Amino acid sequence: QLRLVESGGGLVPPGGSLRVSCAEEGFALGYYNIGWFRQAPGKEREGVGCVRPRDADTVYAESVEGRFTISRDNARRTVNLQMDNLKPEDTGVYVCAAGRTSFCSIHVSDYDVWGQGTQVTVSS
Repeated sequence: QLRLVESGGGLVPPGGSLRVSCAEEGFALGYYNIGWFRQAPGKEREGVGCVRPRDADTVYAESVEGRFTISRDNARRTVNLQMDNLKPEDTGVYVCAAGRTSFCSIHVSDYDVWGQGTQVTVSS
């Protein structure tokens, strides 16, 4: 059974940093694009970024470009999202997902397997 498990969320002040991780269980992470998404209360889920399986090429949403970095460790079956210079509007449940499109996507419809998410709160 394919499963993704996120960890590392928490409370951080504005301007701070946090790293969340996505670990896979049951399948080879190295064959899938991994996307990160977030959802704030009352808002739709939005794409944050994506990393490809082989060349580790990345794509980021404009709202996080230059502040967030996605990296993957296929041997450890983990994809990390490093978030720096966090803002209150970055608050939300962060979810990772796996997809098999040939390109890196930050669209919900391009992903098949989803984790449960981890809460990130940016507040003083």
